[in-house]
Amino acid sequence: MEDTAAGLRRSVGEAHRLVVKVGSSSLTSPGGGRLDERALTDLVDVLAARRVAGGQVVLVSSGAIAAGIGPLGLGRRPTDLATQQAAASVGQGALVAAYQAAFGRHGLTVGQVLLTADDTTRRSHYTNARRTLERLLELGIVPIVNENDTVATQEIRFGDNDRLAALVADLVGAGGLVLLTDVDALYDGPPSRGGARRVPLVTTSAELDAVTIGGTGSAVGSGGMVTKVEAAGIAGGAGIPTLLTRLPDVGAALSGADVGTVFAPAAATQASRKRWLAHATTARGRLVLDDGAVSALTDRRKSLLPAGITAVSGSFAAGDPVDVCAADGRVIARGLVNYASGELPRLLGRSTRDLARELGPAYEREVVHRDHLVLL
Repeated sequence: MEDTAAGLRRSVGEAHRLVVKVGSSSLTSPGGGRLDERALTDLVDVLAARRVAGGQVVLVSSGAIAAGIGPLGLGRRPTDLATQQAAASVGQGALVAAYQAAFGRHGLTVGQVLLTADDTTRRSHYTNARRTLERLLELGIVPIVNENDTVATQEIRFGDNDRLAALVADLVGAGGLVLLTDVDALYDGPPSRGGARRVPLVTTSAELDAVTIGGTGSAVGSGGMVTKVEAAGIAGGAGIPTLLTRLPDVGAALSGADVGTVFAPAAATQASRKRWLAHATTARGRLVLDDGAVSALTDRRKSLLPAGITAVSGSFAAGDPVDVCAADGRVIARGLVNYASGELPRLLGRSTRDLARELGPAYEREVVHRDHLVLL
């Protein structure tokens, strides 16, 4: 196990293209009212050295909302969306300016890339984001990625930058993902309690069954250890190892030191489009199936036909992602639907042959084709 962990640490540390995510609590003062210039500079010094040596780095940085708390005269992170957006509008400029100054001391230029979940939900936006990031890296720029909190609505938010970082790592084909937080590693219980032990290596999701994972760990962040473990799983599904540690240890971590927790990538990965469906989309509705349709999808890998659907909920257009559920409500798959939510109710339980005969040949098609469906 030690050899496996050491090999994975080397793999992340030596990756030519690396995605690094840093959380709000690591970059701001304890109250979250201002940026911690020393912490930011220490991080940039490590990443700039890597870039100058020939590597490529994409930095996914939280901190915009936290950095805007002080200038707006707020005592804590706002809870309502409008004030969060106002804080992000003020704080994002300060955050990027600080990064530009810090990287500029190393002769490097940064480029700001703001994304919403909608940019990864819609395929055309997704490919455009990838093209932009690739071009920035080709030009020697260090992309600074953040969720676009100034315009994101509650329905289209990533909710945290850990998931965003994992999706970006997949997007750019990174060789490693580094998640920096205010806790030095994953522990088998709350680190604040005595007796909790560091988990140096996670090779399978089953190993996490014995681990008590906490939620949001700071007053200025929106994520927590749960979101970091989920992000490691998303990256692992793309064949990307993940290293979790705290900001002060990032230099040692990238040098292969035994710090933090390293997550092994999955042995078998899904195709890029399937990963996109599973992790980069937000379902706009739900389709409930009978047992026969569930078996056809999961056992025989068939497309979803109207005959097997018993109920429809949500509001969606043709081409939107929807969750596909068993009768008990379990989500078994996600796919791109060929019909709008208003069209489907009259089609339920009927064969495509009957529908084509009554409504025309355009209705002799799947509700979700198997090529646009991923089992969850």
